[in-house]
Amino acid sequence: MGRKIKKQSKLIIYLLSVIIVGVLSFIGIEYGTTETVGNTMPINIAKPENLQNITIKTGSTITKDFLSETKQNLKVYFFDVGQADSILVMNEGQTMLIDAGNNEDGEILVQNLKTLGITRIDYLVGTHPHEDHIGGLDDIIKNFEIGTIYMSKVQANTKTFEDVLDTVKEKELTITAPKVKDTFTIGQAECQVLAIDNNAKSLNFASIVIQMKFDDMTYLFTGDAEKEVEEKILKETKDIKANILKVGHHGSDTSSSETFIQAVAPEISIISVGKDNSYGHPNQDIIARLETKGSKIYRTDEVGNIFIEQRKN
Repeated sequence: MGRKIKKQSKLIIYLLSVIIVGVLSFIGIEYGTTETVGNTMPINIAKPENLQNITIKTGSTITKDFLSETKQNLKVYFFDVGQADSILVMNEGQTMLIDAGNNEDGEILVQNLKTLGITRIDYLVGTHPHEDHIGGLDDIIKNFEIGTIYMSKVQANTKTFEDVLDTVKEKELTITAPKVKDTFTIGQAECQVLAIDNNAKSLNFASIVIQMKFDDMTYLFTGDAEKEVEEKILKETKDIKANILKVGHHGSDTSSSETFIQAVAPEISIISVGKDNSYGHPNQDIIARLETKGSKIYRTDEVGNIFIEQRKN
């Protein structure tokens, strides 16, 4: 009789476990799985809590397995370019590339984009003329068909900046300085410029900040915008809340003020940062600030490339 009761107990526990796992998967509680692609490093997959239409993949190497064939879904790639920024947005066959890392990142970014099947960049954005944001722009311009190039009118007295201007001229392209509140679309993703300063004394203050909305979710791409820029955005923008935030200035304490993070209230925060960098980025106070607000943090120095796919409702 005792053995029969034990068997029944084990069966009940097993059935309850299956039911619990099924319920958690259905409501979107975060879980992680790993897929190994050939001989490359594994791709880690997660579905974040409360964001049922979002899947996140991370990995050290960009492969075709990062690419979904569903064109109506929004895809956002945060490339691991060390202590630098580079972000690709794709929807309905259209693309936007925000920044292109350092000079030495140009070739790998070209390779990554070609691996993802990219032949044209509809909007190429250089948020501000620091080398860790525009270093690879000349390689991108040389290797792809380019639509609109957005950069501020602020200039830098560097070879990196001159190389970008020379390549733009060689390809007979032009650079556009957008205005605050200018809008444009990437497929069905609606983008609006929230900040740009063509007369900024600090290059970080010139950062082009872009808010992007797709279905019921909002993304915020901040470049290296610092607290002074954040304050201006808060004064001029009614709704700054975003589900997904590209944390400003690699997680430096010059950005991500308490007031700004309170207003943005990001559920997911992405930090593009180099491992063991000399700047001490990201600042631990900023990490604590984001975690206190309940934001899930993904860092390129810890997980490599970060791919977010939002399924269309």
